[in-house]
Amino acid sequence: MLIREYAGGDWAQVWPIVREVVRAEETFPYDPGMTEEQSRGMWVEAPPGLTVVAVDGDRVLGTAKMGTNRPGPGSHVATASFMVAAGARGQGVGTALCRHALDWARARGYAGMQFNAVVESNTTAVELYRRHGFEVLGTVPGAFAHPTLGRVGLHLMYHAF
Repeated sequence: MLIREYAGGDWAQVWPIVREVVRAEETFPYDPGMTEEQSRGMWVEAPPGLTVVAVDGDRVLGTAKMGTNRPGPGSHVATASFMVAAGARGQGVGTALCRHALDWARARGYAGMQFNAVVESNTTAVELYRRHGFEVLGTVPGAFAHPTLGRVGLHLMYHAF
């Protein structure tokens, strides 16, 4: 597996991943009715942010976006988001993307990385982030309407560098 910078031609494989994850309404607080163009505008980061893909040959296994969490006085903290294709889950793709984002942020001098809305029932992601040094700073109870579990919390997670 190789992680590389996103190129425009990758969208044909990234879009189905984003569409599936968002429309499942289980792990991301994004509007499931977003159009393809709205999704591309939301997912593909402009510099100084970065969008990457994890590939095996020509096949996109997952994608991540990373950048500054907030402008101005908050610009010393990074953020990132990750999505993995259904058929590639459980194979280390999310772990590799998370490591890549952490390395990217450290190399750019960020003081830490913050995740603003990690769905608490997404235990695979929560545990992955904990293994990489993130801690849950707080949880907003019932802030995410999960399609089968009902209202679950959204974690604020942080990793200081």
